[in-house]
Amino acid sequence: MKKRKKRKNLKKSKNRKRQSRLGRLLAVFCTTFISVVLMGTTVFFLCHVRKAGEEGGTRQAEGEKVQENPTAGGTLQEVLPQEPEQKQQTQDLLENPLPEESETEPEPQGKYADILADSEYMQANRIYAKETAEDGKVTLVFAGDILFDPGYSIMAKMLQREGGIHDSISEDLMAEMQNADIFMVNNEFPYSNRGTPTPEKQFTFRAKPESAEILHEMGADIVSLANNHAYDYGEEAFLDTMETLQNTGIPFVGAGRNLEEASAPVYFIAGDVKIAVVSATQIERLDNPDTKGATETTAGVFRCWNPANLLEKVKEAKENSDFVIVYIHWGTENTDEPDWAQLDQAPKIADAGADLIIGDHSHCLQPIQYVNGVPVVYSLGNFLFNSKELDTCLVKAVVTEEGLESLQFLPALQKNCSTSMLYGGEKERVLAYMRSISPHVNIDGEGYISQ
Repeated sequence: MKKRKKRKNLKKSKNRKRQSRLGRLLAVFCTTFISVVLMGTTVFFLCHVRKAGEEGGTRQAEGEKVQENPTAGGTLQEVLPQEPEQKQQTQDLLENPLPEESETEPEPQGKYADILADSEYMQANRIYAKETAEDGKVTLVFAGDILFDPGYSIMAKMLQREGGIHDSISEDLMAEMQNADIFMVNNEFPYSNRGTPTPEKQFTFRAKPESAEILHEMGADIVSLANNHAYDYGEEAFLDTMETLQNTGIPFVGAGRNLEEASAPVYFIAGDVKIAVVSATQIERLDNPDTKGATETTAGVFRCWNPANLLEKVKEAKENSDFVIVYIHWGTENTDEPDWAQLDQAPKIADAGADLIIGDHSHCLQPIQYVNGVPVVYSLGNFLFNSKELDTCLVKAVVTEEGLESLQFLPALQKNCSTSMLYGGEKERVLAYMRSISPHVNIDGEGYISQ
């Protein structure tokens, strides 16, 4: 009985050895095949090896001898002659096989890992993940009003230029926008081929839906629709605008199909910092404005002439993020002095939880001020909006987990339907002007702002 058992074990051992030899042979074959592919000779040798096997011998092919078919008893190393370097590569592969590639992406890290791992939650709560150029720091850049209506000079000129938007914004300005971790701009028009202009309104704007792709070229990561021109062509065009931006992959804030959507913050998780963006408009200051305010059941912009809803949303954003930005459409056109409504709402917005307040609408630059410890840029002015020669800017903020690390004013000039960065004397001229209208802040020679 013991002999039978021994024979049985011996038989199993032989089977395992055969399997082991077979496995080693297969491993040798596979790894050598990879090596041959890397050397670029596989097709040539295999074709002639196959012919040699079919004819039962060897034959000449372009002056090079092909060895016997490996099925005749040779190994692949014998079939395919190798140089010493190739042999060493084959041996290295046999001893250290290539690691298998992972098909799964690395797990999110940091305090927001759970949120980043839940794509459905992020989509439902308007949260976007952004990579940062520098660990622990988020660079945000803000610009004022833009216009892509082909019936007006700025877009008409852009369409005539071979480089399009790249010939309308200087390369250095474009680099600041594209290199920012988050770049935001005021989209002061609808995207649509439908609708009719608002009756008796002096200026009504509408851009082709395909023009939304220009935002990507500019490096835009989010746009505000909270302004007094988003509804210029009525509800149809307004709804088309939101759909166009969604299809283009550009988040928007300050407008919606109802008040809940229009007032909802947009969040970015970048460098383990969660940043909230809230946007609203004081314009127009009427009970029944041309630019419809969103209601519980109707589409429109997020109005804040009565700031109660805005202040609630700022508080909500503060509870759910590390840093809150309020991008607000306010002020009086063509004046560099903040009006009473701006001065009234700024401290209320700051006290509600805003960490940075950025304004636009006046079509010109306005002062920079700290209100209850919070920096307020009252107006960025036009950025790429019309043919007038106007001073303008980008505002650049660097944010860390501890808060605002730096705030910088980058002077620029809108001229001849294009916008360019300023240097030298022209740069200093604009910085000197900003100092003159912003007496309670320091602005150094590079535009860095401090209290």
